[in-house]
Amino acid sequence: MSEMNQGDAVRIGLAEEMRRDPLVWALGEDLSTAHGGTSGSQYYQLIDEFGPKRIVNTPISENTIMGAAVGAAVAGTRPVADLRMADFAMCAVDELVNQAAKIRYMFGGQARVPLVVRQMIGARKGGAAQHSQSTEAWYVHTPGLVVIAPATPGDAKGLLKAAIRCDDPVVFMEHKELMAATGEVTDDPEAVMPIGKARIVNEGSDLTIVTWSKMALIAAEAAELLAADGINAEVIDLRSLWPWDKDAVYTSVAKTGRLLVAQEAVQVGGFGAEVAADVAENMSDALKTHVRRIGAPRIPVPYAEPMEAEYRITAEHIVAKAKEVAGA
Repeated sequence: MSEMNQGDAVRIGLAEEMRRDPLVWALGEDLSTAHGGTSGSQYYQLIDEFGPKRIVNTPISENTIMGAAVGAAVAGTRPVADLRMADFAMCAVDELVNQAAKIRYMFGGQARVPLVVRQMIGARKGGAAQHSQSTEAWYVHTPGLVVIAPATPGDAKGLLKAAIRCDDPVVFMEHKELMAATGEVTDDPEAVMPIGKARIVNEGSDLTIVTWSKMALIAAEAAELLAADGINAEVIDLRSLWPWDKDAVYTSVAKTGRLLVAQEAVQVGGFGAEVAADVAENMSDALKTHVRRIGAPRIPVPYAEPMEAEYRITAEHIVAKAKEVAGA
């Protein structure tokens, strides 16, 4: 195991997969420059090893990136398409949602789209309304897409490798504020994390908190604060949003009888509502109280720092909602 930040972890994971499989390649805007590519991923360090035919610079056109990647995936390669911000992916949503997600079905299984689409989600200081959105629910809603949102460097590396090896299109959502976060990462180039398996961040018996991405770290902070008040919260980091680990959530709720779902995204219509509704429908006999959820207000992410701070879901917000669930 090595200690590294998430940006380095995903870069190393990509390099390992490119060495393993010559059909893996990456494309996006300015990937071969020191300032290009997804923040912290440092594609420019890979071009010396793999060359410009596998680390490919593209025009500033997201639909060009996605269109080329979809065609190349159908033709038999395994592209990693970097769209930078999730906000920018709206320019490529037709190629992703109407084409990549549907091709396997439309062609009766004769063609597949082994494609990874990297998108940066979440608020970062001063990013404002067009550079801060968390759009994971959009893609979970789309049949044909796999959706991943890791919280730790080790998970990011292992799940990126799994995504590259997947035969279906994967939307790989990385939080901007986690790229510099550090953690232990395996040095084994063959280690791949299975898609669809949650991680128990903190064990507890009084209530279950289900979350993903950076909110898993915030929920872990909340669990420490709750423990100081005598409330033992079990925190589950889903890691994969589709498929999501229902067994892990059901097992936890059967033990605690209480569920809070926490997300950074706008609460209205978010993926947290799906988890909450699923548990409410299928585990009503185990629940001791109503399921709750917490998420951002339905407003654009503010630019001004004091307003952005009000928008964010904090550990204190989760603690207050968790106490409602626990009846404390």
